Amino acid sequence: MTVFTWKKRILTAFACLLTLSLLYPAANHKAQAFTESDADAAMTALVNVFYDPAAKYFYVNSDHQIHPEHAHGPDGGLYTDFWWEAQLWETVMDAYERTGSPAYRTMIDDVYAGFNAKYPDMMANPFNDDLGWWALACLRAYELTGTTEYLNRGTFLFNEIYAEWDTSYGGGIWWRSDAHTPGQANAQKNMATNAPMIMTAVKLRDAYNDLAYLTKATQIYNWTKSTLVNGSKINDHIEGAGSGIIKDWDFTYNYGTFLGAAVSLYEATGTASYLTDANSAAEYVVNKMVSAQTIMYEGENDAAGFKMIFLRNLNRLREKGGQAQYLSFLQQNATQAWNHRRTSDNIIGSDWLRPTGSGYVQSLAAAAGVSILQLVPADGYSGYIAGNGAYEAENARRTLIGGGGMINESTNAGFTGRGYVGGWNTDGTSIDFYVNQNTAGTRTVTFRYAAAAGNASRYVKVNGVVVASNLVFGSTSGWSSYGTVTVAVPLNAGSNTIRLGFDSSLGSSNYLNVDLLSGL
Repeated sequence: MTVFTWKKRILTAFACLLTLSLLYPAANHKAQAFTESDADAAMTALVNVFYDPAAKYFYVNSDHQIHPEHAHGPDGGLYTDFWWEAQLWETVMDAYERTGSPAYRTMIDDVYAGFNAKYPDMMANPFNDDLGWWALACLRAYELTGTTEYLNRGTFLFNEIYAEWDTSYGGGIWWRSDAHTPGQANAQKNMATNAPMIMTAVKLRDAYNDLAYLTKATQIYNWTKSTLVNGSKINDHIEGAGSGIIKDWDFTYNYGTFLGAAVSLYEATGTASYLTDANSAAEYVVNKMVSAQTIMYEGENDAAGFKMIFLRNLNRLREKGGQAQYLSFLQQNATQAWNHRRTSDNIIGSDWLRPTGSGYVQSLAAAAGVSILQLVPADGYSGYIAGNGAYEAENARRTLIGGGGMINESTNAGFTGRGYVGGWNTDGTSIDFYVNQNTAGTRTVTFRYAAAAGNASRYVKVNGVVVASNLVFGSTSGWSSYGTVTVAVPLNAGSNTIRLGFDSSLGSSNYLNVDLLSGL
């Protein structure tokens, strides 16, 4: 993608498990069900709020204003940039594939025309991942419509991108066409460029019945797996002089593209090892990059669309790989997205664990929620989603001071999930767990933590109200030694915020490490 708007987050010394058990239940409060009509409403809202029918193009923001944090597309950033528009085009295709609506069939052609009007020379873009998303989307559009133009454009783009393969780092396609020297600024080979090209190559094999494309797909896959995959861990890219340095950034986007590539090759060959690889990538995210089984918030801008890539390909794994075990996870996430929409306009925000706010929403974030509603069979469930109650601290939202005050880390043993939050001893910092409950009532919250520097204390707020002003976390024998502390909290049916915070005026003190909230 053109602009990287995220940073690697490192977890240091705070491990907290929050175990919630029901002390007494209250009446169940119903929420909107996830139904076919909800999927219709979500797509209608996306089009009404973000689509400009005159330009045949999607706006970046719901307020149709230019905001500096993502002003990279046409008209000074009024409209979406390369890879965002490709994803929104895929969302239109998701809706067409579900409904067969003539309106969405027309939109497929219109969005393509609008994009070409804004970008008459696609090859002026040096980012091969951007071009690759259009290649993949064009081939999908060809499969859905039979329009030869989409096949021709997808073929052209694939060939141009594949020409960026060389033997540096043992193979792989370069991220940028203007950076091919190991150690040069912006010179890297990443999952974002290579994995989508595997999916595209398999589609080209199918379109032309040409095994040369399958050979290329296998070549790219073998390099990608051997270079950027370490067990179940999918790394981001390789860069640097000589043999290169692996960057192990954890994004659902990378797991999604790799598992999608594996599914494509499984479909093409029937080779069971590809299915094994796809399940390994899927299970890492399903087990470790979630909060109570809802896919985690990764940020705004580009990061808000990462879960769209993962969930679209997870659904392909379910359908094409016959992996029905993911259906409940997919349906639960679709329901969470819809339940947390902004009811005034049915727009879904970037964090599916809490209600969408009143401010402007970015189109890529909104499209992620819309797509899962198109892709996943409606289950008609009417209610809130409490999930499995496991809220990993490293996946929670943090309030930092001056960009710091706590970090994510996996250095000390004994944590659950991917790590823990640590380095935490700064006034004004906090961790927010967005907790959803089926029923109102009081629960007992258990924090699992490490406090090797001595007794520590923090305040606990629930929905903005202090329930414990100076909760003491007793000293543990080391940073790999964990203790627990409990507190009773009142929770509403639906969405709640449990904040664990540092405020010296309330007695907060010392370093602490936090890991997980569970049992809800």
